[in-house]
Amino acid sequence: MKSILTLLVLAALSATVPPLRAADAPAKHPNILHIHADDHRADGLGAFGHPVLKTPNLDTLVARGFTFTHCYTMGSMVGAVCLPSRTMMLTGKSWLRIPKRADGAGEAEKSLPNVMSRAGYETWHCGKGGNEYTVGLKAFDTNILMDDHTPDLRRGSSERHADAAVKFLQERKPEKPFYIYLAPPVPHDPRVAAPEFHGMYNASDVPLPLAFMPVHPFDNGEMVVRDEKLAPWPRTPEDTKQQLADYYACITGLDHHVGRIFAELKKSGQWDNTIIIFTGDNGLSVGEHGLFGKQNLYEFGGMHVPCVIAGPRIPKGKSEAFVYLMDLFPTFAEFGGATLPEGVEGKSLAPIIAGKSAKVRDLCYTGYRDCQRAVRDQRWKLIRYPLVDQTQLFDLQTDPHELTNLAAKPKHAAKLAEMTALLAQEMAAHGDKAPLKVASPKSAAWTPPVAGEKKPSQKKGTQ
Repeated sequence: MKSILTLLVLAALSATVPPLRAADAPAKHPNILHIHADDHRADGLGAFGHPVLKTPNLDTLVARGFTFTHCYTMGSMVGAVCLPSRTMMLTGKSWLRIPKRADGAGEAEKSLPNVMSRAGYETWHCGKGGNEYTVGLKAFDTNILMDDHTPDLRRGSSERHADAAVKFLQERKPEKPFYIYLAPPVPHDPRVAAPEFHGMYNASDVPLPLAFMPVHPFDNGEMVVRDEKLAPWPRTPEDTKQQLADYYACITGLDHHVGRIFAELKKSGQWDNTIIIFTGDNGLSVGEHGLFGKQNLYEFGGMHVPCVIAGPRIPKGKSEAFVYLMDLFPTFAEFGGATLPEGVEGKSLAPIIAGKSAKVRDLCYTGYRDCQRAVRDQRWKLIRYPLVDQTQLFDLQTDPHELTNLAAKPKHAAKLAEMTALLAQEMAAHGDKAPLKVASPKSAAWTPPVAGEKKPSQKKGTQ
């Protein structure tokens, strides 16, 4: 009798307790798909208000996700800015503290793919192998290298990368979440896409950059690097507009094939459990300030990149916080419940996305070799060229394209001193020992090479 009463009581109690809902169960770690483009300008999406660029698939990420409008790669000690940029991203370390050797002992264990693997992720990479952090690439469970150098191969580069990603999604075992690092070598030159994408852009209809100049006004310390030789001096509107049309065609081609990956995620039922990140490794000038490469520190030049994050538990929003690509390391780790190794300098962006914090740092500091250093806050930007004793000071609030240098204006002398002190402060904080003044600076005057000088081959990987 006692046992019967006990059963009746337990039955009554169970009837008052609602069944466990799916939302009450421990959340499965989301998949992570990171699309990392090569030489992609910070303004290079239609959703950012670009007047002619067509990127309908990537625009959907902006429409439903979170955009960081001030994302940068911190700096580079070589002309191939993508090399330190991608190394920072896969190590979480700042530019002067990344491993000096690609095969550094113990570095593989601390790389992002190994960190995600230990958290239970299947890791997969497909993309460029040159000018990359090779130790990090080898740490992926699957590492597919596709360095498409020639124009004929480059025409289908985005398609082949998407093919590989779709095949992986179709054949993978669903027991583990995935971390995909898709790194196609576009829109880097040679700027060749399928004919249908080139057909979307007529050079005559492409607007020139607002900061277009025939020649940069002084020697910035890297005037004839490979990228700068891809256009004649003085820069012409006609050549610049054609190069931009080809550049946009490559971006639209990439966008089209990204759409195929999105379709496969939806078909496989993984769309709602996949966080998608779109970034670039560095920017590109393409006519801004008379420059064509990424070896400079202008806002629409070398270090400023796009950064959009969309997916489960990612609200729609936008932030002007200063962030670096190395911040993706701890951000991905937090998304996936991974443990960070020692030495990671990047800061998770999750608190900003969740609305718990407005920023992770107060200033943005960037550098290029020993010839350029810059610092900016939300309004003011200072660029210092120590080897030629030149300084630029811009009020980005009224001059976002950095057209008016205020450094020599007496009314801005206090701001100049303040920003110079902040630059020195940031350099010290990041172990940067380069001098801001040299004993015998060179002349800042610069004369372009003779018109008609032969251009270098546009073969990828020869920066």
